[in-house]
Amino acid sequence: MAALALLLLATASVTQAHFGIEYPPMRANTLGSSRNSSYSQWLQPCAGVPGNLTDRPITPWPLSGGSLKLDLHHPWTYIFINLGLGSDVSNFNYTLTNPFWNETGNGTLCVPKLALPADLPVTDGSQASLQVVTVGDDGNALYNCADIVFSANATALEGNACANSTGLSVVPVVTAANAPANGTNGTAKTGTGAVNGVNAAALSSVMALAMVFALGMSL
Repeated sequence: MAALALLLLATASVTQAHFGIEYPPMRANTLGSSRNSSYSQWLQPCAGVPGNLTDRPITPWPLSGGSLKLDLHHPWTYIFINLGLGSDVSNFNYTLTNPFWNETGNGTLCVPKLALPADLPVTDGSQASLQVVTVGDDGNALYNCADIVFSANATALEGNACANSTGLSVVPVVTAANAPANGTNGTAKTGTGAVNGVNAAALSSVMALAMVFALGMSL
């Protein structure tokens, strides 16, 4: 009985350490016991979920940048958001968070509009994928992806549809290491992410690991 209780506690701890993308819907369910056994948020670049699933959700997204809504379970986490172009993405070589973010508090984080690089080569109908990488106090990176199609008719989330949980806050991490990161095919392009609820937060010793795991890379 004691062994079972310990196993349940360990399982709950692992589940809580993970995160979800609520909007756009993530490529596949990588949370909970119902997830495919081959999916794991520890796996880069997209938790082991292939980019050619026939039933994956593909969400219309504004040409100038759209909303992102996350379900976060860590007391604090570093957040990196990358973008890859194409219908079956393996290279996320545009970073939308430079500087990356230090988020504190559990619950929902909603960004009304993620701005895109001015020279991003997309038009109405271009397909792409968002990669969200989080790094917690243990220094390990977790990965999830969501698939989008750029649309001139798409709109961003507004009002209560894009509200943050009480007590949750985000601050951009400005350091000497915020120079554009190297993507797998060269220098990553950068955009500016708009964040609600900015407030001061301390950096930690996992900074170096966070940069290695997540800045503009599909490792």
